[in-house]
This record gives sequence, C-alpha cells and structure tokens, in this order.
Amino acid sequence: MSNLSWQYIRRIGLKRDQVPTFRHYPFNLPSLRTLEELELHPKVTFFIGENGMGKSTLLEAMAVAMGFNAEGGSLNFNFSTFDSHSELADYLRVIRGIEKPQDGFFLRAESFYNVASNIEEMDAEGGAPKIIDSFGGKSLHEQSHGESFFATFIHRFRGNGIYLLDEPEAALSPLRQMSMLTRIHDLVQDNSQLIIATHSPIIMAYPDAAIYEFTEDGIHLRALEETNHYIIMKQFFDDRKRMVHRLLEE
Repeated sequence: MSNLSWQYIRRIGLKRDQVPTFRHYPFNLPSLRTLEELELHPKVTFFIGENGMGKSTLLEAMAVAMGFNAEGGSLNFNFSTFDSHSELADYLRVIRGIEKPQDGFFLRAESFYNVASNIEEMDAEGGAPKIIDSFGGKSLHEQSHGESFFATFIHRFRGNGIYLLDEPEAALSPLRQMSMLTRIHDLVQDNSQLIIATHSPIIMAYPDAAIYEFTEDGIHLRALEETNHYIIMKQFFDDRKRMVHRLLEE
C-alpha cells in the first residue's frame, strides 16, 4: 500500500489478550476470531463480505473507538435512540498517524433517520448558524433517503477528514453510486481517508484502495475481480436468463 503523511488511521488491532471469551458475540464472529491487526489504506479501505461476517460490527466499533456516536454523525453528536452497539470498541487498538483530521463523520444507512432527527432537534433549540446549513440547507426529512444521503456526501463532508460509511449503497441508485465514486475521489484529493463497508461492486471499484473481504476463514485482502460480489454479479449478467431460470426452478 502507498503511504501518505496525512493518513489519519494507519492500523487497527484487537487486544486479544484482554478479550474475555471468543465463544460469544461479537468475538465469535468469523472476522474477529482470527483478527490481530489490520493495515488500512491511506486513501480508501473497503470492508466487504456476506451478512453476518462482522464488517459493519467492526466499522461501528472503529467509529466508537475514535469518538463517534454509535448511530452516526460527527464527533459532536452524542444522542442515543437505542443502545445496541457491541462492546468491541473497548477491545480495539486504533493506531493513528501523525496528522489529525480537521473533519470527520460516521454515516450509516440504518440509523441515518435518527441523525436527521437529531439535527432538527438541535436546530430547534436555536443558535446560528444552523447545523442543517452544512448539509445543504434543506431538511433531510424533506428529501428522499437517497437524496438526503447524497446531500451529506456533497455538502457535509468538507475534506481533510476521516469518513466511515456503513453500506451507503442502501440509499443510492446505481447512477448515484457511480456519482459517489467521483465524490470519493474529490475527498481523497482533498487529503481525506475513507473506510467503507459495502456490498456494491460499483463503489468498491474505486482504484486506489484496499479491499478486505470478511469470510468464514477470517479477513483477506482481495483484488476487485477476486471478490465474491464481483464474481456473482458478473456471472449473473453474463448469463442472466440461464441463472434466473435456475433460481426460479429451485
């Protein structure tokens, strides 16, 4: 991997000697049973894999260990609508770079509604400028899920920052996912580092990145063409009729 002086997070490690047991959640997840240390790409790191492999759990724990709210937002968001995050953050070691980021955000699809609600609540309390102004000025609740998500990418992510995204494709059309590649590149050019958990082969196609695939055998560094996501999608569109026929027969 290339190295940049402004890489904010260099590695993460699991304090294995402090883990009480690997028989219970979250430490019994395949990705965590063998995790020791993971080197992050200075620009973009992707966490991919099937559901239940632990990629979102690890991303959430990283965010909490770095000081972000478990439900998302910037470092000054401290609301909680539910307390469901795991204890993994307490056992993670975050190895930081020399430079400190000037901006940061943890964006997750499943709790973005709660972030939008918290913004409205804080703005209703008064004060200027309004928080929503940094998200484009239009209420996130008055936009579709995809529009509000994309407004956050475009307006709130200022650059010179660390950004953690959990399955952003959940709210984005394929065309918007392609547009997201452009925005990722803009942020990277502006001294930003991104860590993204995703199922989208479009998003993980960003070229200057590391792709870690979470499997039953642990975490493995992959090329895009080696990932199950890419292989399955390619097989489907190369022989769509035959595959659909087989699926419907089964």
